[in-house]
Amino acid sequence: MLKTGSAGGPEAGNAGSRGQTGSGVYRVVVLVSGGGTNLQAIIDRVKDGSITNTEIAGVISNNKNAYALIRAEKSGIPAKCISPKDYESREIFNEKLLEAVRAYEPDLVVLAGFLVVIPPAMIAEYRNRMINIHPSLIPSFCGKGYYGLKVHEAALERGVKVVGATVHFVDEGTDTGPIILQKAVEVEQGDTPEKLQRRVMEQAEWKILPRAIDLIANGRVKVENNRTIISE
Repeated sequence: MLKTGSAGGPEAGNAGSRGQTGSGVYRVVVLVSGGGTNLQAIIDRVKDGSITNTEIAGVISNNKNAYALIRAEKSGIPAKCISPKDYESREIFNEKLLEAVRAYEPDLVVLAGFLVVIPPAMIAEYRNRMINIHPSLIPSFCGKGYYGLKVHEAALERGVKVVGATVHFVDEGTDTGPIILQKAVEVEQGDTPEKLQRRVMEQAEWKILPRAIDLIANGRVKVENNRTIISE
């Protein structure tokens, strides 16, 4: 799940705007709250060349104990913690978070398990340049209250036979932005929420999030009328 605020209207256009710094390399900033398994998938795919023309400019977490920060450090990626606990008000935190993102001069902001309300100003500033990964086939099991294991618990309780993951652009709603990629995963007999969560990560999340970044970085994703068009 992704939590967002509200601001501004939709804005169509190509998501790729190569090289804010003029280097020609697409700069990605990853925001994450926890262990950073999706971050690791991005790091690995940049290293092996599956994500092309791209560098991870920085990692930001709202949690100083997030293992994602250690993953970044091990890979030589600049990282910092911007926590709402360190500021007197949510408004100040929102300003500091946006300042931290801007400082990395990103072409794309990737929310990889970032469980924080996104400031409206950030949504507006990075329209069609901010993506999120959600562990279900949107519009199933998404929206308010659906995050982490809760998604998989709900899927098993409903008895669905197929689950999956979705990468989408971020807008003012909760998991309502234009869908970029989806991948289905079969539910197996004897699945627990934990088993299903792991399989969805391995078979879907860790594959489609890097793929989406590569498509965007190479100018192959365009948004029109709240739908994405992916060019070959």
